[in-house]
Amino acid sequence: MSPILDVQDLGKRFGGLQAVADLSFTVGEGEILGLIGPNGAGKSTAFNLINGVFRPDRGQVLFRGEDITGLAPNRVVRRGLARTHQIVQPLATLTVLENCVVGACFGREDLPLAAAEAVAREVAEFVGLTARLDEPAGQLTIAGKKRLELARALCARPVLLLLDEVLAGLNPAEIARMIGVIRAIRERGVSILMIEHLMQAIMGLSDRIVVLSYGRKLAEGAPAAVASDPVVIEAYLGDASLAGELHRKA
Repeated sequence: MSPILDVQDLGKRFGGLQAVADLSFTVGEGEILGLIGPNGAGKSTAFNLINGVFRPDRGQVLFRGEDITGLAPNRVVRRGLARTHQIVQPLATLTVLENCVVGACFGREDLPLAAAEAVAREVAEFVGLTARLDEPAGQLTIAGKKRLELARALCARPVLLLLDEVLAGLNPAEIARMIGVIRAIRERGVSILMIEHLMQAIMGLSDRIVVLSYGRKLAEGAPAAVASDPVVIEAYLGDASLAGELHRKA
């Protein structure tokens, strides 16, 4: 079976900075692939190249067998690829429900308003926001805004979801709840590519891990293998005892 996402030799330079270089990897149907690396490794740039925020200087992005390289984000989401952002920016003066409706109206199914609202309510219940539907989005806590960011992406009815640090800034209880939601998303048949700095979480969630360093792929494989890789330990994890802990979590 062909991968749902096939990234081939992507490269992107910003002035004198080579942000991404010769990056290739795939995401399989129903897979959770973790993308990790130190700050500045090129992870968010890779996301922006995949969903069309930036056009790569070289390389290709194939989604469900179609070349979407450089396609505008609004056209990418129509094809079934949605994403969250590391810095959440809800439409603050609109309600939680209205934010979700926006995601549904401009998503893969191109829904009319009434159908979009039905999807918005279903997704809000799924992520645990039903009690907050009539509140202005700007009044939500950080955890609430993270859930709203996720809900808005899910309302687009993606078949592939890109998650950019959805666990950042959450307390342990909130992290546990969000991990449960991510697992439930995969159970619904949605493939996931996720960036996360919380190593225990991403090692426990991911089927495979890709490690970036200075814009290049440093390692790829099962979480346990990556956590035990001496090159990864030296370049990123930095501590053999931490690697052992991650190995147990993987």
